[in-house]
Amino acid sequence: MADRAPALDLRSGPERVFAHLLVNNLLVSVVNYTVWFAVTFWVFLETGSVFATGMIAGIFLVATAATGIWFGSLVDHHRKHVVLQASAAASTALYGLALAVYLLTPEESFTTAGSLPLWCFVVLLMLGVIAGNPRMIALPTLVTLLVPADRRDRANGLAGSASGLSMLVTSVISGLLVAFGGMTAVLAVTLTVLVLSIAHLTRVRVPGDRAAASAEGGEDATAGSGVDLRGTLRLVRGVPGLLPLVLFSCFNNFLGGAFMALMDPYGLSLVSVQAWGLLWGGLSALMIVGGLLVARIGLGSRPIRVLLLVNAVMWAGTMLFPLAASVVTLTLAMAVFMLVMPFAEAAEQTVLQRVVPYERQGRVFGFAQSVEQAASPLTAFLMAPLTEFVVIPFMTDGAGARAIGSWFGTGPARGIALVFVVTGAIGLLVVLAALASPAYRRLSAAYAAARDDAPAAADEPVTVLDPGLPAVSGPVAAARAGGELVA
Repeated sequence: MADRAPALDLRSGPERVFAHLLVNNLLVSVVNYTVWFAVTFWVFLETGSVFATGMIAGIFLVATAATGIWFGSLVDHHRKHVVLQASAAASTALYGLALAVYLLTPEESFTTAGSLPLWCFVVLLMLGVIAGNPRMIALPTLVTLLVPADRRDRANGLAGSASGLSMLVTSVISGLLVAFGGMTAVLAVTLTVLVLSIAHLTRVRVPGDRAAASAEGGEDATAGSGVDLRGTLRLVRGVPGLLPLVLFSCFNNFLGGAFMALMDPYGLSLVSVQAWGLLWGGLSALMIVGGLLVARIGLGSRPIRVLLLVNAVMWAGTMLFPLAASVVTLTLAMAVFMLVMPFAEAAEQTVLQRVVPYERQGRVFGFAQSVEQAASPLTAFLMAPLTEFVVIPFMTDGAGARAIGSWFGTGPARGIALVFVVTGAIGLLVVLAALASPAYRRLSAAYAAARDDAPAAADEPVTVLDPGLPAVSGPVAAARAGGELVA
């Protein structure tokens, strides 16, 4: 996977701007997802309703899938800096309204799952979380804008590490805040971080930032900032092999919904809840390590092949670890999964950044988010009843127990294990088929032939950060020679 491209230089120039934006995005993502985790914990503690907590997850997943294409259009039709600021401002306003509802509503109104004030509060909070999603779509387009093409895989690796770090700290922060200060403490911390984020962004200047779609000309220039599903599909279909790549990722997420529905019950059949929580804290740290590895060694010249091979490793692990009812095999498989996941995510983003023109990347990233996010909850909703009412009886006292129970084991946990084995086998077969497909060869050829369409900075002195921040200014040339930004 390694290549000889130069390492990222986060100390000066546009890449330093990217570092500021990445840290800003990380902090905002942490507090947004802290709100999501915290309200889920809090609602369960207040109401004792599993249905209510499931509805919160459903609201998030459905809203994310439904808004991705529209948010992508907003990213393309406005300056990225404006999108980042507007997203944080919208979240701030919604969280402020939610805090007002919380403080003005009698406490006993939040103790029943059917309470109208409870759901007004929850919906306002979840809308605030969803309002942060345009930032996630804008970030990979900022990699295109600010990082030379031969270093984007490494920048995407840093973004993966940031994602892993947010996963690691969010559950801890949200649990502590709910335990010691309730939702008042959660929202006070969240609003403080968002206000500081907005203040920080007012002092950051993004060289070359512009409304990409309006500068593109032609039909897209007049498309407005609406959903534009037809135009987005045309963009995706216009790149050879790109639609199969998105559908491949969607199918992976579809199979991955089995993890969403079944991993916790399976793990808790092997260890205590305390051990399970600590185990996932350690596994989340490996995602950070994986992202740093991408930032260090890159993806090489064939990221599409890396994407498929990494998926082959993940599905093979999924197929093999349940063969033994052991927390050791589970931990080893999930450790490999978390370690290589940033390679897959960085590879997909690097390919899109290369083969999709900059002016259209927001819509394509938004489309990919909508399609891919729609798959996991569908599987989760289907897999839970299928496993409980069909597979578990099959492996407890049914035909499956009689056929393979002597060596595979019987009972509810082995029923879940069988689902993982079958899911992993299907995923591995799909990856192998993708490696042999014409679509893989077409997309690889398109990636190799693609030129760097990223807009270059102007041939004039550009101050990328205001004087109050560490100085990063000077004449930035538009030319990029040998993959290096010439200053």
